[in-house]
Amino acid sequence: LEFKMSTLQQQRLIVEQLRREAAIRRINVSQAVEDIKKYIGEHEQEDYLLVGFSSQKANPFREKSSCTVI
Repeated sequence: LEFKMSTLQQQRLIVEQLRREAAIRRINVSQAVEDIKKYIGEHEQEDYLLVGFSSQKANPFREKSSCTVI
């Protein structure tokens, strides 16, 4: 009986999740692609991979300098 209760509870959780997923607003892939292209175009000046950094110090990905002892 306890096993059936946990199975029933699991099924209820699954149904709740499916209801949440069914309620999500969906758009066509073609519209999503156009929205992504528009966003990229509007924000390309902020993209450091395209425009680079103003200085090496501003670049958080720069190689760290190492100290060599001779």
